[in-house]
Amino acid sequence: MTTPWTNQVPVDHPLPEYPRPQLTRPDWADLNGIWDFAVTSRDAGQPSTFGEQIRVPFVPESALSGVQRKITQNDKLWYKRTFTVPSGWSGRHIQLNFGASDWETTVWVNGRQAGAAHRGGYDAFSYDITPLLNGGTNTIVISVYDPTETGGQAIGKQRIQDVTPHPGKSIVYTASSGIWQTVWLEPTATAHITRLDMVPRLEDNTLRVTVRGAGGADGTGVKVTVAGGGTTVGSATGTVGAEISVPVPGTHLWTPEDPFLYDVKAELTGTGADKVGSYTGMRSIAVKDVGGVRRPVLNGRFVFQTGTLDQGYWPDGIYTAPTDEALKYDLQKHKDLGFNMVRKHIKVEPQRWFYWADRLGLLVWQDMPSMDSGKTPDTAARTQWESEYRAIIDQHRSSPSLIQWVDQNEGWGQYDQARIADMVKAYDPSRLVDNMSGVNCCAAKDGGNGDVIDNHNYVGPGNTPTEPVRASVLGEYGGLGYRVPGHEWYPGGGFSYEDQPTMTALNNRLVGLLDGMRENTMPAGGLSASVYTQITDVENEANGLMSYDRQVVKVDQARVRTANQALIAASRSLGATVKLPVGQNVSLRVTTPGYTDRYIRHYDGLGFTEVVNAASGDLLKQDATWTVRQGLANKLCYSFESRNYPGEYLRHREFRVRREASDGSTLSKEDATWCPVQGSGGVRMSAAGFPGQYLRHINAELWLAQSGSTHSWDNPAGFTEDTTWAIEPPWAP
Repeated sequence: MTTPWTNQVPVDHPLPEYPRPQLTRPDWADLNGIWDFAVTSRDAGQPSTFGEQIRVPFVPESALSGVQRKITQNDKLWYKRTFTVPSGWSGRHIQLNFGASDWETTVWVNGRQAGAAHRGGYDAFSYDITPLLNGGTNTIVISVYDPTETGGQAIGKQRIQDVTPHPGKSIVYTASSGIWQTVWLEPTATAHITRLDMVPRLEDNTLRVTVRGAGGADGTGVKVTVAGGGTTVGSATGTVGAEISVPVPGTHLWTPEDPFLYDVKAELTGTGADKVGSYTGMRSIAVKDVGGVRRPVLNGRFVFQTGTLDQGYWPDGIYTAPTDEALKYDLQKHKDLGFNMVRKHIKVEPQRWFYWADRLGLLVWQDMPSMDSGKTPDTAARTQWESEYRAIIDQHRSSPSLIQWVDQNEGWGQYDQARIADMVKAYDPSRLVDNMSGVNCCAAKDGGNGDVIDNHNYVGPGNTPTEPVRASVLGEYGGLGYRVPGHEWYPGGGFSYEDQPTMTALNNRLVGLLDGMRENTMPAGGLSASVYTQITDVENEANGLMSYDRQVVKVDQARVRTANQALIAASRSLGATVKLPVGQNVSLRVTTPGYTDRYIRHYDGLGFTEVVNAASGDLLKQDATWTVRQGLANKLCYSFESRNYPGEYLRHREFRVRREASDGSTLSKEDATWCPVQGSGGVRMSAAGFPGQYLRHINAELWLAQSGSTHSWDNPAGFTEDTTWAIEPPWAP
């Protein structure tokens, strides 16, 4: 399966762009291209001959590598090539940089090992190889051992399996072993800058910068300059390792609609001293009360975050996008479809991916890749995972688009949830922390802390119960599927959470979910963010908005964009939630013209409407009276307890609305919880678990209905009037 960029990948110089946009230097040498390659047993030493070649940085499981075969826990990968140091670099130290290599990577230059072996699959690492150079033609040899799920390390969704398309309904995918991001050389001064930690502070219009260094740079004087549109706006001096406050007067804020970036320059003091270029965006992210609901606020204002789940897999390169334009493409598609957020799902992309998110204006939730979901990690695995997590935070902590760290997902490899969330928040207090995405799924355990509470709901969107401290978000929903003939990874093998018969059906269903959040879940249920599964098909998962080969956009782009834009716009003008009198008795009156003397009542356990007036009998008046309770499944919503059958509630089951006791289950509580939204002449009651479906009367019966859906009770005629109710004084005290 090929993408539009497969045939654009150069044989000898793939991915030629400078790989580290937030720490740039003018001199560098790309080592991507053809390397000699060999595979040995895991315990073998360096082979005497390298009988194959591989195109770096594509993994040997991928077609673009030129190898394309399964790598197992019994294998060790070997890479070899030569290079010469450009003559203009004389007198400087030479750094050998790796964007990422999965998993245990050992490097030799001219037969001597360069530092300690690096362990980790998602973080960048470097070696100063100056003492190992010979002044002429130098030889690099690299070994990589990657046990994937047979080890204890972070693997995300990688699993050892056949590398060519095969049947199977799996949500885990082909492994990516070895070098999978750019390898390059770079000259530096002895004392040099290794990182810029940049935190915008809008309270006083400053950029707080901590310059990190190596080679004796700590304590060295440094100057940091910030420029906007080519004009310097502020500068300040300090020392390496200490925070420097740079003024940014008249701050131009970074937002998804206006992703303005400032240029940043840092230079050590002294003749010939190191200097680097960078960039930043001025924005803040926090959680605060908005109309009595905890919500995330960007630059002090609530904006609903609507995004997709992005696995970052490619049919030709697996973990590695074929070109920089391809890497940008998926992010641009988010913008084209009207999304303002992306959740990077248990994979960490190259720094150029974050550069494009920063440039294009997408809010990013970044997952820490999980350990194997089938294991409880031992002490060594936990130590390694936390060390790699901190390295990833360090590497990406200055990206303005990145607003939230997602520690763990659906309980996969879970442990110490609360401690880890506290650790991450202390290590990077400038961002939100999600201690567990999908706390309601798969035996996941909620640490109870962090900035958000995160449910998964397929197809959903459902609702995430609100809390007094954390914001409520929906970390996954959707999964609507449509298989496009000629664009399937394994023809006939695709699956989804809910297959759609046509593209039209897919569009209608997706837009209906987005509209349901705009009309109900956000204003009435307190939901503040949602992540649709997913932006592309991945292998046999056919639930993407695009096909896996990126050749087909399955949805009406303009229509989805309009729905997303309407959802975002509604969040900016969100009013107060509808309030009902908790603890008091009420009666619910029909507002449909011609039927306004009818009220909701129960009869033999089922819900009906019936005429009630002063002459009605006491039993009818009692049956038409309900006690308003705080929602069993969501404190922002409400449950209606029968006046004369305490402990039994108005609930839907199999679409029919009835009076029934709660059995204490999550489903029972959701079915008995109704979220009111303001209607014309009354309120409309949306089901907490099914936003967009309303309490409706039709032929004197009560149903859970969705306008225009497939059942007789979904008849769109008179739908709005039939789903609007007046809250009246009770017929029975």
